[in-house]
Formats: sequence, structure tokens, C-alpha cells
Amino acid sequence: MADYRVQLRDMSFLLYEVFQAEKMWAQSPMLAEQIDVQTADAILQECAKIGEQVIAPIAREGDEVGVSWHNGEVSTAPGYKDAWSTYAEGGWVGLGGDPDFGGMGMPKMLTALQEEIVCGADMSFSLYPGLTAGAALSLAKHGSEQLKQQYLPNMYSGEWAGSMCLTEAHSGTDLGMIRTKAVANTNGSYNVSGGKIFITGGEQDLSDNIIHLVLAKLPDAPAGSAGISLFLVPKYKVNTDGSLGDKNGVSCGSIEHKMGIHASATCVMNFDEAEGYLVGELNKGLACMFTMMNFERIGVGIQGLSCGVRSYQNALEYAQDRIQGRSLTGTKSPKLAADSIMVHGDVRRMLLTMKALNEGNRALALYISKQLDLSTYAEGEAQQKGTKLTALMTPLAKAFFTDIGLECAIAGQQVLGGHGYIREWGQEQLVRDARITQIYEGTNGVQAMDLIGRKLAANKGEYMKIFAEEINEFIAANQTAEMAEFITPLTQAAADFEKLTITILTAAVKNPDELGSAACDYLHVFGYTALAYMWAKMAKASLVKAPDDDFYQAKLLTARFYFARILPRRLSLSASASSGAEHLFNINDQLF
Repeated sequence: MADYRVQLRDMSFLLYEVFQAEKMWAQSPMLAEQIDVQTADAILQECAKIGEQVIAPIAREGDEVGVSWHNGEVSTAPGYKDAWSTYAEGGWVGLGGDPDFGGMGMPKMLTALQEEIVCGADMSFSLYPGLTAGAALSLAKHGSEQLKQQYLPNMYSGEWAGSMCLTEAHSGTDLGMIRTKAVANTNGSYNVSGGKIFITGGEQDLSDNIIHLVLAKLPDAPAGSAGISLFLVPKYKVNTDGSLGDKNGVSCGSIEHKMGIHASATCVMNFDEAEGYLVGELNKGLACMFTMMNFERIGVGIQGLSCGVRSYQNALEYAQDRIQGRSLTGTKSPKLAADSIMVHGDVRRMLLTMKALNEGNRALALYISKQLDLSTYAEGEAQQKGTKLTALMTPLAKAFFTDIGLECAIAGQQVLGGHGYIREWGQEQLVRDARITQIYEGTNGVQAMDLIGRKLAANKGEYMKIFAEEINEFIAANQTAEMAEFITPLTQAAADFEKLTITILTAAVKNPDELGSAACDYLHVFGYTALAYMWAKMAKASLVKAPDDDFYQAKLLTARFYFARILPRRLSLSASASSGAEHLFNINDQLF
């Protein structure tokens, strides 16, 4: 596998030349004292060093060795303890955490790039700090002052880790069916009892304590999701002075043996009258957990992006070194027995497809992160717009990035040919690791239904209109000869997408099944249209400098490839999405 190289130049280009992040930071009273260009660059450079030099080198052995379980205890792969210590000591777990409790308070635009770096280095390793940061986010937003003071500093420091415990054997997406119970004690705590499955980092040997966020119901709670509450359940009880006390009634019954992410502990967790503490209000636990779940869904999308980036790096290095056959237009390397496979059109197609999709998705990830930052740090109309666009695009980030991530992982495997199928080259690991990203944190079909049902139909397209208006404003402002090659296809794509949206919403009034039937195709049309917007923005930022700089020239050439060879995918997807539900529901179940 090629050595992992963090794309710092592209990250800087997006932050400052495409999205002008530094202007938003300077205008926010909450961010102005926390971050500027110099601080952001220093953070990314240091994070890149840790990703490339500390985390990436343990990924291969981590996949081969994996985690082990013995008598309820989990041992992580070689090198993981040291890597965790280095990462934690650098303050990276709390990079986006609340400064009042020891976090660094960095905006999402920066932590999103941090996540890409760590996920690209080793996806399995990234899950331990990622789940911890997510649990801390929910606690910071919904926990009592006492809980925050008692738990957040040690979570941000990495001394304690976190997990989220939702899924039960009989209850996956339908969380209203959970059976885990919580019984109130006279001292304000609760006894939590039940079993959870698929718990990432539920048990490990990296941290001194593990703070589980557990969904459970009181005996008299309302039925369904309306009766879910959220509880903080530590592996070890915490004394009033902050020291660790007795072992809590929490145990790991087993670990799953998975297709990928072998070095991530995926646990069956048992809670036997474990002492827990309410987070937020009774029967409002799902809303509290969704704070973490939405954070994780964007994070999982970035995992997909990271797999695609790593795959491209492997495939490009291999293609440049591998000699096979000759160019159709004449020998390119006469001193060698054959030309490199870079001369072959199909290899170039796969490489450019990965490059265009990865760089487009990185831009879209930062665009979504900017909306999240605006929803957090801005005021008035800008804050409202950021909140609505974040809601709209969270399912897109999770599903589209991960679908594309697997596509890129497989394309990289194809470039390597037989070597891509052999474990020692590392490429097949990316295919296996990428596959889970389409499943966990809500399958991509569920994300598509969330988009088309909750984020589109439920508000009659209001959120989508906001995004469409922004694209149209960009189009109107860039009617120049130089931008025409990008603006013309973007204009057509945006108009077609608006027409598709109206078609589906209109059909769904008569038949709600139209939504589910169109959902996945619709999400992908949205994704390719959004990427067209991103590539047009990147092209604009590159035009003036392209003649004298290879970086900007590559941006323009890749943008042209995207509009010519990838954006047309939307046409067949649109036709499928608008074809109607009858093709799915006219077939009787017995005829399948």
C-alpha cells in the first residue's frame, strides 16, 4: 500500500480560496479568539504528521491481528495503545470540544478535515476517538452541569473514552422497540438493565474508563420512541472527587467477527442494574442521542471519503510504476519493456473518476461543515439558513459519500488488478472497510428516506428551495465567457433537479409509496448536482491562477472531466427516480 499522504494543499485551497473560512471565523465573537489562518494551518500540519507517522503505520497490522476478547476483556491490536496515548496527549480527542471543560473549541470546518486525516490513516483507529467526541458532544449539549464537570474533561483528554449504545438484537432502525429498562433510585441515579449489540468501542484497553450513552425506557414510559430516555453509564463508577470507583454493572459479552474494520472492537454489551444518570429530560432521549447520531453520520460520510482518497493514492502510485503493454498512439517509454499502465484510457478513466469524486466530496464535506458552523456561531438569517441546510445535507453526506467511497475503493482495486485482490497490497482492506460505512449509523436506504421524507416532503421542499436559490444566485453572478463551460451544465442540472423534485412531491400526494420508490436515486441525483456546484466554485477559484500553476491547472482539467464524464450519471438516475412506484408494488410478494 502506498504511504498515506495528507492533501494539505487541497484542504488549504478549499478553506481559504473557495469558502473563505477565515472571514467567517473573524466575524464570529465565539471563534475570533479561538482560530485564525495561522492557527488552523498549524493544527492541520501537526495532525497530518500524526496521521502519516503514528496512525497510518499501524493500520495494516491492525487489520491482520484485529481485536481479541477473553473473559469479558478486549485487547486492541499492536500499536494502538501507544497511538491512542500520542493522539490523546496532543488534545486531538477534544479538538472540537467545549473550551469550558477542556476542549479546544475548534469549528467543524477544521474538525472535518481532522476526521478525514485520521480516517484516511486508519479507519479502525479513528472510530475510538470519533465515538468519544460524539458522546462528549451530546453530553455537552444536553447533560447537567454536574455531569459535564465530572465527565467531559477526562473525555476530551482521552483518559476516558465514549460509546453510544442504541441497537438491540430485535431493534435496529426502529428504536421505539428497545427493551433496555431504567429504574429510578432514591439518590437520583437509575439502574439500567438490558443488552445492546454492535457497540463500537464498547470495551477496549485504550482508556481508563468508558462512558456509555445508553438508550433505555422507564417502566411507565410512553410506548414507542416517545418513551425513550438517554442515560450516562460509566464502565467504572466515578467518586465525588473524580477518582475511579467500583466496577459498574457493565460487561462485554462478546465481540463481532466482521468483514472489515478488524481493529475496531464491535461489542455485545450487557447492562445488569448498572448505575446510570439521566442526560436531558425523561422521554426525550432520542432527541439527545440524535445530536450525537447526526455528528456521527457526517463523520461516517467522511470515512467513506477517506477510503476513496486512500484508494486513489494507492492506485495512482501503482499505475505510475506498473508497466504493461504499449500506448495505442505509440511507445511512450522506449527504454522499458512496456509503457506504464497510465497510457491506457480505461486506467485513466478510473483514476480521474476517483480524483473528481474525492475532491468534489471533500469540497462538499467542507460546505456542509460550514453550514454546521453557521448554525452554531452565526446569528439571524445566516444561522437559520445554516441550520436548515445542515439538516438537509446530513443524510446526503452519510449516504452519498459512502456510496462513492466504496465505488472508489473498488476502482482502485481494479487498477491494481490481481494485486488489488491480495491482502499484502492493502487495497482489499479498503474495500472491506468502506463497505460498513454504507450500513452503520443508519443504512443508506434509511438516509435516502430521511432526505426525501423528513427533509423534503415534510416541509414541502422548503430546505431544498434554499439550496436551489443559492445555486441560482451563483449562476447569475458568474455569467462570464470564462465560466460558461461550467455554468451552462450546472444551470441545466439545477433546473432538471428542481423539476424532478416537483415531480416526485406531486406524485407522492396521491401515493406516498412514490417517496420510498424514488429515494435512493433521488439522493444520488442530489449528490451529483451538489458536486457540480462544488466543481463550478472550485473552477472559479482556479481560473486566474491556472496558467502559471499546476495545482490550479489540474483543478480546471478535473472540473472539465467531472462535467463531461460524471455529471451525466444524473440523467439515468432521474429517469429511474421519476418512473413511479407501480413497478415495485405491482408485484405480489409471492411472485418475488
